[in-house]
Amino acid sequence: MSDRQQVEVDEHEEIVGRVAAIDVAKASGMVCTRVPHATKAGKRSTTVWQVPSTTNQVLELAEQLAGEGIERVVVESTSDYWRPFVYLLEARGLVVWLVNARDVKHLPGRPKTDKLDAVWLCKLNERGMLRPSFVPPAQIRRLRDYTRLRADLTADRTRHKQRLEKLLEDALIKLGTVATDIFGVSGRAMLEALIAGQRDPRMLAELARGRLRVKHAALVQALTGRFDDHHAELARMLLDQIDALSGQIDQLTSRIEETIAAICAATPPAPAPGPGGGTAATLHAGIELAGSVPGHPNSNSVDPQTGELLAAPLPVVDRLDEVAGIGRHAAQVIIAEVGLDMGQFPTPAHLVSWARLSPRTIQSGAKHRAGTTGKGNPYLKAALGEAATAAAKTDTFLGERYRRLVRRIGKGKALVAVARSILVIVWHLLADPTARFHDLGADYHASRIDRDRKTRNLVHQLQALGHKVTLQPAA
Repeated sequence: MSDRQQVEVDEHEEIVGRVAAIDVAKASGMVCTRVPHATKAGKRSTTVWQVPSTTNQVLELAEQLAGEGIERVVVESTSDYWRPFVYLLEARGLVVWLVNARDVKHLPGRPKTDKLDAVWLCKLNERGMLRPSFVPPAQIRRLRDYTRLRADLTADRTRHKQRLEKLLEDALIKLGTVATDIFGVSGRAMLEALIAGQRDPRMLAELARGRLRVKHAALVQALTGRFDDHHAELARMLLDQIDALSGQIDQLTSRIEETIAAICAATPPAPAPGPGGGTAATLHAGIELAGSVPGHPNSNSVDPQTGELLAAPLPVVDRLDEVAGIGRHAAQVIIAEVGLDMGQFPTPAHLVSWARLSPRTIQSGAKHRAGTTGKGNPYLKAALGEAATAAAKTDTFLGERYRRLVRRIGKGKALVAVARSILVIVWHLLADPTARFHDLGADYHASRIDRDRKTRNLVHQLQALGHKVTLQPAA
């Protein structure tokens, strides 16, 4: 017999005396409460009723639940229909848990109605068998609305650019095969000239600027086509849409920066007095996080009165911007999606698991296999994926980590592993406002190789191939 093991159960496991649950829909929510019975000792009283999802009705529900002394309310996360119930009940002071619909599925083989779903959800709440989902505070929710709309508008602008490229292909214009960006200065001038009625490919090629001027002959060939008036009309519409979206994206970026600056937790803390200031350096997953970064231009400042070094405080966006692969755009998205309070995620592993960047382990009998990472937050995963792709091209620890992994597990899994490492760094930077990122360098692993062991391994490999090896130390 295998040895018995003691395992830790979910920390949320408990029995709650007075609970409520809401099975939400678009126009209403089915509410269920379970409280101790008024006359029968040891019994429970279950009440179910339907409430419209309008603001006034939900406010009345909040007062009613508060009057009954409900200790915890559970709301199923169905689309965006949960928002009025969660926001208004929380504003009343009730403890509200938003739970994943996947975790509250009814047992198979039983009737399924809204009333039975609400009762089932309430029983799960009563026995502490649910886990709350992460609902950011109001300031982060506001920031998230801005960053997500910016991402959506950027995707819309990309689609309009692709439509314009397709229109040029229909007009037999091959500008995209010569110019790297047809929406750059040169490409935009040529498009405007085409729309204005200029059809001479030589005159159009003369509009090239910079390095594109050396490709004059190729441009003449690429701009020779059948661009007529209806192409010009459609191109004008698409360019106007692209310009309008670009203006809205720039406006959102300015608003995002203002919103982050208004969040108290995003501003740098006061410098800590003392030599070096800041916190002691820690090493985690090959990444060093330190309160002061040696050699960094903004790492330290000197107290004019005492002459002691003070850790230079930086806003959170600037501290995240120091991480390889993360730019200001990606840093803003990460803050909007995970927030600034890492109390929601006790360890980096909790954050990585929530972001679905760690594969699930599946065991059946003696077989073990790794499952998929899951869908997770699409906006966060997109930002981390872009950051991992950028970091993989750098001569840094993260870049070397990608190159070490890609030979063994392939590009896709290696990028996910780098994205996970970036998210671990982000957790440490957000958990400690005085922490600063310090890259360990691409030679971190190579500098820590046991040289004698490596030499023996290589000698044994050569001897296995039939060679006689004689080693002579280098001068």
